[in-house]
Amino acid sequence: MATTEVHPAVVVGGGRVGQALVSMGPPGGDVLVGRGEKVPDDAPGPILVCTRNDDLDAVLEATPKSRWRDLVFFQNGMLDPWFKIKGLVGANQVLAYFAVSKVGEPPVDGITDTNPEGLTAAFGSWAPAVAARLQNGGLTCKVLEKEAFQKQMLEKLIWISAFMLVGARHPGATVGVVEKNYRSEVASLIAELASAAAAEEQLTFAEGMEDRLCAYSRAVAHFPTAVKEFKWRNGWFYSLTEKALAAGKPDPCPLHTAWLE
Repeated sequence: MATTEVHPAVVVGGGRVGQALVSMGPPGGDVLVGRGEKVPDDAPGPILVCTRNDDLDAVLEATPKSRWRDLVFFQNGMLDPWFKIKGLVGANQVLAYFAVSKVGEPPVDGITDTNPEGLTAAFGSWAPAVAARLQNGGLTCKVLEKEAFQKQMLEKLIWISAFMLVGARHPGATVGVVEKNYRSEVASLIAELASAAAAEEQLTFAEGMEDRLCAYSRAVAHFPTAVKEFKWRNGWFYSLTEKALAAGKPDPCPLHTAWLE
């Protein structure tokens, strides 16, 4: 990293991730903004957004428009359609491949046997500052250009959509159980979703996606599975299905559709 200075930041959301990010910042330098509170327009540095996806509209309303370029989104899922609606194309984003099991506990990095260098990645003007903060907290973080980040974002979307849906088919199954006991199911779904995403976004994924995503699942084997935040996760793939069917074309994700139903 070219810079190791940790900038003060505004952290929106005082849950597990938000508290962990504050613990990695300069002592007493951060401003923590809770639910319903306004984001100050005079606080320096990036605005790290660690809320649920469904709270993003409220976060935007609570942030002065002059500071929107400083927002850094830590959310899982497909945010691109929302970014377009809100005029936030090119926004700062972080793919957080680390887990905080409860407030106050140190985060566990999602380092895997296929990616020992770590998987967490940041994009945007504040990416180097975010990487410095995470590294200060003992975590890995890469700074990526847009195309590389987009591919990794889609891989994470495929991971969460595939593993959560297969897990929902087998009540009580954790991510680790899905990887170990239902590998063929999740592999079929990964391949289908990857093909649909590649066609929609006109890109080519690196070889070995199934191995990478299964390796990550072993690293976070205790995660429970559930289909949630539908609009931001599985809903994006279902929108590709709806678009194709409306145009009289075959469903690009028939397995996904059948299992959702």
